Amino acid sequence: MSDDKTLGQDIRALRNTRGMTLEELAKGAGKSLGWLSQVERGLSTPSVDDMHRIAQLLDVPMSIFFGVADAPEEEKGLVVRGSARREIGERDDGLVEALISPDLTDDFEVIHSTFLPHTALKDSRRRATSEVVYLVSGKLDIWIGDSPFQISSGDSFRIKGSEYRWANPYDDPAVAIWVISPPVY
Repeated sequence: MSDDKTLGQDIRALRNTRGMTLEELAKGAGKSLGWLSQVERGLSTPSVDDMHRIAQLLDVPMSIFFGVADAPEEEKGLVVRGSARREIGERDDGLVEALISPDLTDDFEVIHSTFLPHTALKDSRRRATSEVVYLVSGKLDIWIGDSPFQISSGDSFRIKGSEYRWANPYDDPAVAIWVISPPVY
């Protein structure tokens, strides 16, 4: 699990992004307000079961709370080494994501996504976010609302509260960098 301070900061940021009060999250998790306050301040460590309930309530994969590699103290919260990215896991079949941002405490998050060949998000999704996506390599088909686009390496696009879906019907993975505000993971 990430260190207790970062874990607590991430829980607070996700809770605030979703407009939940400390009391609402504590009640949903079956815990006291004081306990959750201590977790958010890095003074208490939740159990795996507690983290599972919190992840469900915040609608994030539990993996967001795991997988942070050790970093020198002077780099924590400032530098994320390529080998130390926090894997978010595969929320959708064919999509592998990692957090590039040091944590979730900014007004935005930066995500590294790999869309595997011959995969697709079949059902449209809508988030209350503004997202700008830069395609680093490969090709990707994207639908924003009802408008289809073929995106190639070097192209970028924006999704602003619209429904979207994607497909990579091609033989190579497509790699993208997403900037999402507010953080959703």
